[in-house]
Amino acid sequence: EFVYIWYYFDVQLRQILGYWILGILLGSCISVFLKDKIHGMFRAMSQSRMGLLGIVPTSFLGIASPLCMYGTIPLAASFSRSGMRDEWLASFMMCSILLNPQLIIYSSALGTTALAVRIVSCFLCGIAAGLLIWGFRRGKPFFCFDSFDEPVSHDTDPNLLLRLIKNVGRNIRATGPYFLVGILLSALFQRYVP
Repeated sequence: EFVYIWYYFDVQLRQILGYWILGILLGSCISVFLKDKIHGMFRAMSQSRMGLLGIVPTSFLGIASPLCMYGTIPLAASFSRSGMRDEWLASFMMCSILLNPQLIIYSSALGTTALAVRIVSCFLCGIAAGLLIWGFRRGKPFFCFDSFDEPVSHDTDPNLLLRLIKNVGRNIRATGPYFLVGILLSALFQRYVP
């Protein structure tokens, strides 16, 4: 049984490992080199008068954000304090939590159709979240971020190469065990579920 499971595990690991590595590298590069620009664009939008249409670009910015849920919520609290509209925050948070550049790379392993479905459905979920907040809040504040502090960036090393290496290491530590457990569960499923 161990040989069968190892075989399925090995085959799947070799099929997906390159996508995982590419996703970590892309996510880390975006986090180190572009995160401030993406968040700067988001802050600049809060000064615009887009109204409800602002949920469209904030959904795209959420998809482009390399943050997971644990980074997105404190960042959204910061945006809220700077006057960002609640429907825009909802769109950004929904898309940022559902998808990021790393997950886009991982999803490409499933084929272009699955990748397109994932991106489009994430974008539509962001739009829906913004519309629901806009429709139901009726001018009242929706989010309460009183207990959140400003997000702390771990990408502070003055040497950009070291900053990137440290970010890659954090991503590997954060996702590696789940990646391996996911492959093991998939191998077990493939072996024992007809």
